[in-house]
Amino acid sequence: MTRAIVLFGHGSRDPLWRAPMDAVAARIAQRSPAVVVRCAFLELAQPDLGTSVRDLVAAGTTQVTIVPMFLGAGRHVREDLPVLVEALRRDHPALDIALMAPVGEHPLVLDLLSEIACPR
Repeated sequence: MTRAIVLFGHGSRDPLWRAPMDAVAARIAQRSPAVVVRCAFLELAQPDLGTSVRDLVAAGTTQVTIVPMFLGAGRHVREDLPVLVEALRRDHPALDIALMAPVGEHPLVLDLLSEIACPR
């Protein structure tokens, strides 16, 4: 089974906006070389989620974990992303797709943000 992670962000017209996501992708690739990692965007940047997943499936990926790179579950995460994931499941029925909660809701991220905001 070939495993992949797709870091999913909002997107921006400013190409520098994606630098932190690309840095996370690079860290994942360094930490877990057997895992394929890609970035995908809802709007204003490429590739979109469908393109990223299509490319991964074409390369033999059988399991994809989608990681919403959002601080919270706003409208895009609650409404737009589930529709996109359901379309992916219809288009790729053999693909095992896992959708994680937004990274900003993870206790480790919350602890880190509080430490950054108020160091000990």
